[in-house]
This record gives sequence, structure tokens and C-alpha cells, in this order.
Amino acid sequence: MKEMTKNKIAVLGAGMIGQTIAIDLSKYYDVTSFDISDKSLSLLRNKSNVKTVNTDLSKYHNYPEILKDFDYVVSAVPGFMGYKTLEAIINSKKDVVDISFFPENCSGLSQLARNNNVTAIIDCGVAPGLSNLILGHLDTKMKINTFECLVGGLPKVRIKPFEYKAPFSPIDVIEEYIRPARYVENGKIVIKPAMSDTQLVNFEEVGTLESFNTDGLRSIVYTMSHIPNMKEKTLRYPGHIDLMKSLFSSGFLDNKPVNLNGQEISPMKFTSTVLFDKWKLNENDEEFTIMDIIASDNSKSINYRLYDEYDPKSKMSSMSRTTGYTCCAAVSLLTNGLWVEKGVVPPELIGRNEACFNHIISYLNDRNINFKIKTT
Repeated sequence: MKEMTKNKIAVLGAGMIGQTIAIDLSKYYDVTSFDISDKSLSLLRNKSNVKTVNTDLSKYHNYPEILKDFDYVVSAVPGFMGYKTLEAIINSKKDVVDISFFPENCSGLSQLARNNNVTAIIDCGVAPGLSNLILGHLDTKMKINTFECLVGGLPKVRIKPFEYKAPFSPIDVIEEYIRPARYVENGKIVIKPAMSDTQLVNFEEVGTLESFNTDGLRSIVYTMSHIPNMKEKTLRYPGHIDLMKSLFSSGFLDNKPVNLNGQEISPMKFTSTVLFDKWKLNENDEEFTIMDIIASDNSKSINYRLYDEYDPKSKMSSMSRTTGYTCCAAVSLLTNGLWVEKGVVPPELIGRNEACFNHIISYLNDRNINFKIKTT
């Protein structure tokens, strides 16, 4: 793929996924990565030609100045910073692709984006992201009555007790375990406790995993409200969720501070700090991402299965690849003028556009990220 001009792109956040995004985009664009961590920026410089800037991205009033020379922005900051970061980017009048997966409802930002003539593509990772994109695409092909997505990223080497590692901040992962899950059942939004409805599921690629409720539907609860039944569940190795339930019931995942020897401390922050080293996915750790999507109408079911592994050649994790490259493909939509609608745009709306859907899938195929598609 060749661009007519070398656009300047700012990537905010240089974590594992932010680095993957910056490296891939630097093949076609003039990319600068922003982060407060010298260590992360140094790692990025050692393996790429990406320019780096050390800055505190929580100082949102600085965004108009630091972003003024850029054509596009990617937000890959932690979820707790995501909403304010996106708001600041929109106020800086820059088109943006966001993968921070912040918990706040961003509907209020859509008018702000239109007022600033900004396109803000949100939730553009693997799930949410690719899952939404595929649902939007299938919604133009069939009258869907049931949609289900099972998704997870896991290490190949299972180390007790948690048997889990991730390229994300632990506090972002813990959010999955405490935020109530929104489902759609018989045309109505149903709120279920996180970590509920555990079920064992067998996959030919990896064996038996355990699924449980998480709040992964996000925007499609509202944009695809004509579909009467929708759910998303997270996948882990069997037994993991019982450990997390124990932490939850014991108060270790509470946000409310407790007093310890005269100091206020958040149990969740303490827990995420302790778990950081246990859950940290290192550069050479082998892992995989698996996603199973089933959409059904009255006569058939269509199954999209994604299975991707750590790439030893590039030393990039599958979760970084599947999340990061989907984000990069969305950036490519903007730079190539394939998507021009302004406002806050979730991926399912992009999936309804045949040319945009095919562009993203082709972008991923070029990077050896492929779906197996089966109709029954």
C-alpha cells in the first residue's frame, strides 16, 4: 500500500500495543510516539525509526500545542485516561482512531466531534473492534436474530495460580471483572453481574476454555438494537474466574479507599500493582488470541473464527497484532479517504460499508491475520 503523501501521525501511548501500532504505521507515515515512560520510548526507538516524545499525556490542556503539526492521531492510552484524552484530541480538531476502551459513555462527544469537523473511530481493536465490524457487515447480509462473541488472549505456558498474562494494564483488565455486563435478550437490555454464567467451551486449536460475562457489547447495544439477542463473553483457562471471584468477594477489587495505618489506599490499585509482574506479558512470551463469532437468522448461522499466535519473527504478541493492526487499518481508511463521515464512529457502522469492511480485512490478511468462515 502506498500513500500519496506522507501524513504525520501522533500515537499517544507507547505500551506494547501502542508500539505495535507505531511500528506498523511508520512503514507508510511519519510517526511520532508520545508517552511519559522513558523505558517504553527507548524500547520503541531500539526497534524502529519512530520518533518519540516524552510527555505527560494527562495534561490535556497541552494537546492543541503538541498535536498542532499532525494530520491524524491514535489514542492508545490506558482506559482510565481514554475519555478525557479523546475529548482533548477532538478539541484539537484532529481525526482520531481510539483503542483505549474507556468505560464512560462517549455519546456526548459525537456532537463535539461534528462541531470540530472530526472523525473519531472508537473501540477499534479486536473485541470490541473486529467483532463489531463483522457484526455490522453481516447485518447488511442477513436478518440476524442472535449474535454471540467469545474472545480471549492467553499465554501458551500456563503458570499457576492465574494462568493469565496480558499486554494491557492490569487495572484495565480488572475493570472487566467488576463492570456489570450488558446483554440484549428478547429485544431488551439485561444487566448481569460480571463473571457470571461461566461455561466450559472446547476449541480445536487450544482445548477447553471457560467463558464468562463481561461488558463487551458496548456501542452495539444501541446501534444494533434491532437484533433481539446479543452477548459477548471473555475466555480464560478453567479455574481462573474462581480466583477472580474470590478476590472480588474479599474486597480486593474495590475502588473505595480503605485506611491502612493512617493512609488511604484503594484495594483495586493495590491489587493491580501486585498483579502487574504476575500478569505482565513479556516480549518473548508465547501466547494466542482466539475469537469465535456466531450470527444466526431463522435459516442459518455464520461463524467467524480467529486464531492468532505470537509472531517470533517480529516478536509481537498476537493480542498486539490483532488489536494494533485493526487500529492501523482504520487509520488507513481515513488517510485514503474511504471513510469521511464526521462524529464519533463505532466499528459496526464502518462494517456496514462494503468497501471499508473489505479494506480492513485485506489489511489484516496482508499481516497474516485471517478468519475461518463457516456457514451451517
